[in-house]
Amino acid sequence: MYFAFVLKIGHNTDPLLKTDMTKIEIEAELKQICPSLRLGIIQCKVNTKEECPDLWHIINENTRDIQENLAIAGIKDIPSIDSSKKGYRAIGKDPSRYRLSAESLLRRIVNGKGLYKINNVVDLLNLVSIKSGFSIGGYNADKIEGLVQFGIGNTDEPYQGIGRGKLNIERLPIFRDNLGAFGSPTSDSLRTQIDETCNNFLMIIISFQEEEALPEAIKLAIDLLKTHAYAEEIQSIII
Repeated sequence: MYFAFVLKIGHNTDPLLKTDMTKIEIEAELKQICPSLRLGIIQCKVNTKEECPDLWHIINENTRDIQENLAIAGIKDIPSIDSSKKGYRAIGKDPSRYRLSAESLLRRIVNGKGLYKINNVVDLLNLVSIKSGFSIGGYNADKIEGLVQFGIGNTDEPYQGIGRGKLNIERLPIFRDNLGAFGSPTSDSLRTQIDETCNNFLMIIISFQEEEALPEAIKLAIDLLKTHAYAEEIQSIII
């Protein structure tokens, strides 16, 4: 298994207060198929709330810019989306039937539907996703049990996607903990979803193009978390 600490950022020097980072590994089979796979991981304490007008001012500016300057046909050519779609095909999943979340968000914007308004933490995650082209998982870390492994979905493995119901995750890149599968670049699950009770936030930025553009996306996410979710005890790594 591949598990290397490349970047680590701590913002609280008191070890009694610091959040222990969720331990995450990339399974050997997935790493062998996708050797350029990297995960940008951020974990922090947040204040989750429904309304955040300042954040939505930024989101609206970005969605207008995307709608005016990007066509549906051009989404597939964004490097982070192109590399992710190639990763899906290498694993054995059709990215046209099981769209990457970043691609789905961009298609909504280009089609004039805008972004969903959920809460400040989910909304800023979606902003990072549309700006970077990376699919990003967002999880309530307190609902995750034990070691997290990023591997490949099995036949008939149970999974309830947010807003999608039962999702066929066979040959889909999947995050699992001791309780089972809970996240993917296509759709995260109901079990670990971010609602207003979330205080311990885990964000995973999924890159199939090594570290290219990943540190920049992590920095953007941290800046937004500090400003719009009052994030504390921030830690960050790339594996």
